[in-house]
Amino acid sequence: MTLILFNKPFGVLSQFTDEGSGKPTLKDYIHLPGVYPAGRLDFDSEGLLILTNDGRQQAQIANPKHKLPKTYLAQVEGIPSEDALISLRRGVDLKDGRTRPALARIVPEPKNLWPRDPPIRYRKSVPDTWVELSITEGKNRQVRRMTAAVGHPTLRLIRIRIGDWDLDGIEPGKWRKA
Repeated sequence: MTLILFNKPFGVLSQFTDEGSGKPTLKDYIHLPGVYPAGRLDFDSEGLLILTNDGRQQAQIANPKHKLPKTYLAQVEGIPSEDALISLRRGVDLKDGRTRPALARIVPEPKNLWPRDPPIRYRKSVPDTWVELSITEGKNRQVRRMTAAVGHPTLRLIRIRIGDWDLDGIEPGKWRKA
């Protein structure tokens, strides 16, 4: 079995084909035949994407019924109150239903964080905060919708961990076997 940990850069599709869009895809970074992503990471999100050649392993990682935690660092607009964090911890009502409870806490700005290209917009008058969120499901753009629902839109989103696998030591656009 092959298991690849890939640090997906901002602006890369989580698939091997671009379907005529001209956008960068996994094929621009990973040249191993027979591996496929176990789940997705949005075009405008960064961080850990796992690829494997084992269909059963792929399903266990991607399927929300297995409740494998996925941990993100979200740079959000404003400074979330304790009430906003409690709402995230209890679950947030979205248009497609209530989310499962999340682990949510404010964290310091990550050290050694690579610059994003293009950089996020900067506004002097609006502070931003880093929030660590762990979820056990994977609704479409879930973390972004959750932070927006509590009044703090996500400016930058980086997945740092899936289960026991993490990004440690993997630069953007690089991968290693697990």
